[in-house]
Amino acid sequence: MTRVNERIRAPRVRVVLPDGQQLGIMSSQEALSKAKLVGLDLVEIAANADPPVCRIIDYGKYKYEQAKLKKTQKKSQNASKMKEVKFRVRTEQHDYNIKLNRLETFLDEGHKARVVLQFRGRENAHRELGFDKLQRIIGDLKTMASVDQEPRLQGRMVAMTLSPLPKAQRKRKFQLFHGELIEEDDFDEDEEDDEIENSAEDEEEESGNPA
Repeated sequence: MTRVNERIRAPRVRVVLPDGQQLGIMSSQEALSKAKLVGLDLVEIAANADPPVCRIIDYGKYKYEQAKLKKTQKKSQNASKMKEVKFRVRTEQHDYNIKLNRLETFLDEGHKARVVLQFRGRENAHRELGFDKLQRIIGDLKTMASVDQEPRLQGRMVAMTLSPLPKAQRKRKFQLFHGELIEEDDFDEDEEDDEIENSAEDEEEESGNPA
């Protein structure tokens, strides 16, 4: 528990200045007087040491920095979580798109991803198909991830690990709409012109002024 100023109960403490320089061991009252003399607080930062270690600092700033550090550490821990997505040799295109979308989401959130492909029955005789599938995944996710661990055979499965690219370099490809893959090239300019033309004709018919 962090104690500040009068709440420090140890009779003697080791005192450290804001820049890390040690003032040595002294009574708690003397240390508190030195802190007040420079308009700062006496904060106990190592209660289990013998004697306890106190630092002369701005307690408000200290609390802010500790909260900021805790938030950064928590964010770092969350970012390092390993996610896993499983495939089969015969995973169909629709399911493949869904799984790639899920992988892109994990990577875009800063998580690492473990991709596992399991073999069943006769598939064990054609394990090269599993490696081919994972190489396809690597190619499809090249705008989102780098390979941490290359595809490797592990018993009856082949697995690899991916890490997200820097945020500025990420570009998602597997955006889904009702489970269907949306690609930029799917929208035809000629179809757009037809839609505009048909819309104009409908408006003319409704107004009673045909061209």
